[in-house]
Amino acid sequence: MTPITALIADDEPLLRERLRSHLAQLWPELRLTGDARNGAEALELFEQHQPQIVFLDIHMPGLNGIETAKALARRAHLVFVTAYEQYALQAFEQGAIDYLVKPIDAERLADTVQRLQRQLSAPFQAKQALDAALDLLAGRLEQRIPPRRWLQWIKASIGNSVRLIPVEQISFLRAEEKYTLVAWDEGEALIRKSIRELVEELDPERFVQVHRSAIVNLGYVTEVVRGVNETAELHLRGRKEVLPVSRSYLHHFRQM
Repeated sequence: MTPITALIADDEPLLRERLRSHLAQLWPELRLTGDARNGAEALELFEQHQPQIVFLDIHMPGLNGIETAKALARRAHLVFVTAYEQYALQAFEQGAIDYLVKPIDAERLADTVQRLQRQLSAPFQAKQALDAALDLLAGRLEQRIPPRRWLQWIKASIGNSVRLIPVEQISFLRAEEKYTLVAWDEGEALIRKSIRELVEELDPERFVQVHRSAIVNLGYVTEVVRGVNETAELHLRGRKEVLPVSRSYLHHFRQM
C-alpha cells in the first residue's frame, strides 16, 4: 500500500520540529517528505515529492500560506497553521481544509489527523468550496493585518560615494557570489544584502522571485518565453539580459 506523505512549511524551526514529533506519535504511518522555511521552498519540495498533505503556516516570508495554497492549485489536502485564532474560519471545520492554532495542541492535532484520514479515503471537496474558503481567509487577513512598509530605496556603494537607488527604477536583482547585483535604469551596482533578505523587504505586488538567485521587477517584463519542463525566460525593457524562470516560480507568469 502506498504510504501517505506530507510536507511541513513554516518559518519557525521549533514549530516544524514540534509538529513533526506530534505527527510521529499520532500517525506513525505518515511519511514526512521534508520541511520548508517559506512558500517558495514549499512549492519546490511539493514538485519534487508530490505529498498528499501540506501543513502551511499562514505568515511566511515571500509567499505567504494563502498564496502558496493557491499556487498548489488543489493538488493536496491543506492544513493552515496560524498564531492568530481569529483567522481560524468555521468554514474549515466542515471542508477539505483544516487549521491549527499555535502553539499546537496535541489533542487538536489528533482531530486534524482523523479528519485528514477521512478525507484521504474520499475525493477532494468541490473546487467552489475550496476557492470560497481561500478567498474568505485572504479577505480576513487583509482586514486584520496592517499595511506593511516595503523597501523604497536600496543603498549601494559606487566608488567613493553612496547611491540611493529608487526601487521603481530597478529592473532586476541577481546573486553574484557573496554580493547581489542591482540593475537599474542608470547602471549596475553590487550590494551585500542577499536575495533572501530582499525578497522579504520588496513589495511582492511589484517584485517577484523568479529563480533562487534572482528577483525581477514585473514592470520591466516585456515578454515571457515558455521553455521546456515548465520553465521560461524573461525579456526586460531596456536590458539585454534574459532572466531564467525556474519551475517553482513559473506560477507568477501563468496569467501573463
